[in-house]
Parts: sequence; C-alpha cells; structure tokens
Amino acid sequence: MPNTSFLSWAVFKVIGDVDTSMDADAESILGWARMGVLILCMGWAAWFDHKERRFSNEHWMVWTKPIVFIWSLDLLIGGPHWSVWLTASALLAYASGSVIGRPTMRDARQGNRMDQIVLLWYFLSAFGIIAGALRFIEVSPLDVLVGEATMEATLWWSYIGALFTLFVIDLAWRFRFIHGGADAKALMWVTLLFPSWAEVPVYSDTAMSEIVLHLPPSLSLLIWGGFLFVLIPIILLLRNIATGSVRNISDIFMAWMSLSVPLASVRERHVWILSDTMDMPSGETVLIHKKRAPRRTPTDEEMNDHIKRLEEIGAERIWVSLKLPLLLFLFPAILPLWLIGDPMASILPLILP
Repeated sequence: MPNTSFLSWAVFKVIGDVDTSMDADAESILGWARMGVLILCMGWAAWFDHKERRFSNEHWMVWTKPIVFIWSLDLLIGGPHWSVWLTASALLAYASGSVIGRPTMRDARQGNRMDQIVLLWYFLSAFGIIAGALRFIEVSPLDVLVGEATMEATLWWSYIGALFTLFVIDLAWRFRFIHGGADAKALMWVTLLFPSWAEVPVYSDTAMSEIVLHLPPSLSLLIWGGFLFVLIPIILLLRNIATGSVRNISDIFMAWMSLSVPLASVRERHVWILSDTMDMPSGETVLIHKKRAPRRTPTDEEMNDHIKRLEEIGAERIWVSLKLPLLLFLFPAILPLWLIGDPMASILPLILP
C-alpha cells in the first residue's frame, strides 16, 4: 500500500509547481468537482428526506469534508494571505452551529472540551476577519464587482459575502421563513460549497454578464426550487383528474391544492388529512373538506382517532395535503442553476426597461 504521507507531499508538490497559466484549468476542475459534490449530496438528501421526512445532522457533517478538501486545494493554488484562510474558517465556524450547537462561556469554564475548542475556533476566525479587513481596507465591494480588485481581496470579500448569506439563512430559519431545519442546513451547506459565482461552472453566463450584482448561489438555488414548486398545483390537478376524483365544482377547488387518496393508504403517506366529519343539527354526520392543513402536525393518537371517524361514516377516498420537503425541489433546481445561473439575471432584463 503506498505511503499516504508521500502521496500527500506529491500532490501538494504538483500543486505548488503549477504554472499560473493553468489557473483557469484548475478553477474549472475544482468548479466541476464542486458541482459533482452538489449533485451527490443533494440527490442523497432529497431521496432520504422524501422517504423519511427526517434527516440526520451527520449527513451535512460528512459532506462538509469534501468542501474543506476543495477549499484547501483552491487556497493552496492561489496562495492568499493567512487572513483569507481564517476568514474561510469563519464560514465553517458559523455554519457548524446549526449541527453541533453554539458553545457557551459557562460550559467552557466548567471544562467542556468541545465548547473550549469551538470558542477558540470562533476567536481565531474573528481575528482573521479583522486582519483581513485591515489588509483590504482600501478595497471596496464595488472594486470587486467591477473586477478591479486583486485575487486576494476578491477572495476575502467573497467569503465575507458568504458569511452574510449564512446569517440571512439562519435568520430566515429562526423567524420561520424557512420552516425545516434540514432545509436551512442544506442552504448553508450550499453556501459553503459555492461562496460566490466564481466557483460555479455556469453553462451559459450570457445573462449574468449583463448585470454586475447577483444573488448568492445558494439563494439562487432556493428561487429555482420555488419556481419548480409552482408546478405542483398543475401536477395535483392532473393526478386527481386521472383518478376520477374531480366530479363537481367543489372537487375542482380541492384538486389543485390537495390530493385524493384511498383512506386505507393514509398511514403510509406523509400527509395532512383535510377531510373530516361534522355533526349537523339534524343529528346527521357528514363528510367535509378543509382548505388548509393544520398548523401543527397531529400526534399518532390524534391521527388514529381522525381516521377512525372517517371509517365510521364509510369514507373510502379523502383529500390530503402533501408534506412536500424543500429538498425535493432543491435537487432538480441544480439543473437551471448550472444552465443559467442567477435567475434574477434573466428576469430583471424582462422587467426593467
């Protein structure tokens, strides 16, 4: 078996000897490596989230390792100032809080080794940001946007922009604009993988080249996923028509926002039940259909009682609202992200004169 230390030395030796004329090729290789990691990680996440609706933090921890490796190669090729390295570390430090939690001074004083290490990590990262700010104080974000900044300054500012993106995603999750914790972690992970558009191998960047300011890649992926979500009502309507569930005007209203399924299959599905029973003043029990899903997910006991009520009045098919995970839409959104890039770059020229 080959000596791993020798192989590591050989790899870094080759990287160190790469001529500057090969920088473009190196960027292209690393860009496609990032895209490959994105497809594998998000594909696995989408499939698992679709099947289980629960997701382990370990997934994001495992798939962060190739990000660190690619980052290391990228930084070794560029050879930036140490403050850029520590600023990159700040991205990992901030994102780590979503999977391992935030350290506290109280636990650190009580001897919690993990909290002590993470707090030291925070301190070094903050020191790197401050050192970078002092080093690149004369370079503005506008200089970066118009291409008048050095490689070091551009890289540092891209990490600062990514850090702000992580903060926005974290804030959106805490205020429930992004409901699922796994969805927020996925977007944070994408931000680490693609801190800026310089790392994304966009197939056709014609539209993006016409404007200077772009949305971050992770938020662009979210918007593309949102566009795909718009197709859901059409798909639901077609499925309900195919099963013969649309018989009257009321059914048409339900058909584009919910799905008609056999009552016997409800326990096997990830859904909210919209159909229920109602006792009329005459003493008759009738079947009704709500337009909105419940604000909270019912317990197993409440679900069983609900199904029992429906069985007692002889309901065979009922209307349900699907629990659609965002990850299921982020995965196919990778395709327009690669083909077009920032969706706003294509939309804004159509809106603005």
